[in-house]
Amino acid sequence: MTEAPAITVTDLVKIFGDRTVVDHVSMQANRGEIVGFLGPNGSGKTTTIRMMCGLLTPDGGTGSVLGHDILREQREIKREIGYMTQRFSFYEDLTLEENLTFVAGVYGLPRRAVADTLEDLGLSSRKRQLAGSLSGGWKQRLALAACLMHSPQLLMLDEPTAGVDPKARREFWDEIHHRAADGLTVLVSTHYMDEAERCQRINYISYGKLISHGTVDQVVRDAGLTTVILRGGDLVAAQKQLLGQDGVDQIAPYGTDLHVIGRDGAALRHAAQAVAKNTGASVTDADTSLEDVFIQLMGASKDNME
Repeated sequence: MTEAPAITVTDLVKIFGDRTVVDHVSMQANRGEIVGFLGPNGSGKTTTIRMMCGLLTPDGGTGSVLGHDILREQREIKREIGYMTQRFSFYEDLTLEENLTFVAGVYGLPRRAVADTLEDLGLSSRKRQLAGSLSGGWKQRLALAACLMHSPQLLMLDEPTAGVDPKARREFWDEIHHRAADGLTVLVSTHYMDEAERCQRINYISYGKLISHGTVDQVVRDAGLTTVILRGGDLVAAQKQLLGQDGVDQIAPYGTDLHVIGRDGAALRHAAQAVAKNTGASVTDADTSLEDVFIQLMGASKDNME
């Protein structure tokens, strides 16, 4: 028998005043899956996550999280998930051990759970250190420890690696993949493309609307974009000449290269070849990256709002 998805939400709506922050968003996360949730700041990611966590009541739509109705069983949802917010939300004048002892009390866990969690997340050697003195990476690890202490079936992470160094980010994702391999479902919002590519499926939201979803390969393929690279020559002049050309939707400098992106491949290549001839640059086809797709999606969704 197929196990029901960990998350299924349909047409979620949230309105604040006269602004629709989440506009009929639907998504799903299967058990043991890592699902990415992407979009620019203010796109509605946090509000959507908070509705699925049982912290906000939707103004429209339906859904279930771990088999519990998001409208009627919010208390049950809160007990069975781990939710890591963007902002460090622990007592900075308490030690790591004291903070986790407080969390254990909230969930009614035995004292032993604190020691086990400290050991499990590699925090035992710092258990008497004040939380406020931790670096960003160690604060992140403490927050993750608190989320995992009660053995949730679902972890919801809202920009969990913002402000931490690359080594801490890598270690964090290694930990997440290890937990998912053991059956934990993870929904994670992120701005980092390398993190998005480590998810089994991704959802992209902009201006409150879900505008793309699927595996990374599906999202890139469905975007239908062509990308060429201009290299060498006078790329400053090339960029100016490409502006407004037929077939050219986006121009993105990458170091000493110029990535030129568009939906009309033939028109794009024609424009790029003409400009390259004028400026002494070379032109080569390139695989469209996930970042190229998101730049395009962001621009398209903005145009649709205006």
